[in-house]
Amino acid sequence: MFHVAIVTTDREREDAFFVRRKVFVEEQGVPLNLELDELDRIAYHFVVYQQETPIGAGRLRETDPLTGKVERVCILPEFRGKNLGVLIMKTLEKHAKQKGFERIVLNAQSHAVPFYEKLGYAITSPEFMDADIPHRAMEKRIRE
Repeated sequence: MFHVAIVTTDREREDAFFVRRKVFVEEQGVPLNLELDELDRIAYHFVVYQQETPIGAGRLRETDPLTGKVERVCILPEFRGKNLGVLIMKTLEKHAKQKGFERIVLNAQSHAVPFYEKLGYAITSPEFMDADIPHRAMEKRIRE
């Protein structure tokens, strides 16, 4: 019923941007120029679909040869609570391992910290503000 696609087409990329605009810009009030940024050109993008309808998104980019950074993970409100966040994170982690990364870092919105902790991520910073939203840096080793 649900599947995650690694973006390979312009349409899939637009599907990812559609979900991100809905969640981060419309729901959370993040300015569009902060949400869609220059890093979108170099990141790997992922889309969660229900059949052909995009309902979730995320991106992964290299920060150094051994580190991937997960960003922009989101699920449309009406699809939350169905473990789709876990589905996309497991896909991102699998892709990161295939790329040879040894660890993943991310900046979690503070309310989402428990979600990431359940997936094995550990807090690595005090709380900080990003786009007027409280965040905590987190990290997980994916390869020893």
